[in-house]
Parts: sequence; C-alpha cells; structure tokens
Amino acid sequence: MPDERRRNQRQKVLLEARWESLSRRHEARVDDVSLSGCFVNTYGPVAVGEEIELQILRRSGEWLALNGFVATYQHGVGFGLAFTELTEESRNQLQDLIASGG
Repeated sequence: MPDERRRNQRQKVLLEARWESLSRRHEARVDDVSLSGCFVNTYGPVAVGEEIELQILRRSGEWLALNGFVATYQHGVGFGLAFTELTEESRNQLQDLIASGG
C-alpha cells in the first residue's frame, strides 16, 4: 500500500551502506531511495528525530554521502531516513543513483 506522506517516488535498490550516529558507525543496506529519503536496513538502534550521516556505496565504487533525520524506526529491521541539507551536487548524484538503480 503506497504511503501518501511521501513526496517523491521511491526506487527499489539494494546497495551497501554505512551510517554514523553520535554513538558509533554501523553497517547497513539501503533498500529503496527517493529524492526525499530512503529506507536503511540495519540492526543498529536509533531514535525518531535523530540526525544521521549516511554513506551509500554506488555500483561505481564511489560513496555518496547524505545527511538526514530518522523519520520512522522499526526495531530489528531499520529506519526511514528523511534527507536534509542536500547540496546541488549531492542532489544530482542522488538523481543519477535513482535513474540508474545504483
């Protein structure tokens, strides 16, 4: 069932990622992504509203760094991240990632 709160269409992907909170760095996977956010599949605990630094490993081998806040959290599954502070360059890289699926 589609979530009407989403502003942008999500693209299904399966990309390795890592994220950092105040406590430590965590390994993860990104399952889907849009221009406004993504779902981060991870066991690491977070709090809704927490600011996160996320890095997504592109299929090209380059890391895409994004900042955001935790919008939703499912214990033992992962969290929805809403992007903030997208520069023009990171927005362009994100658009490319979405168009290419990685």
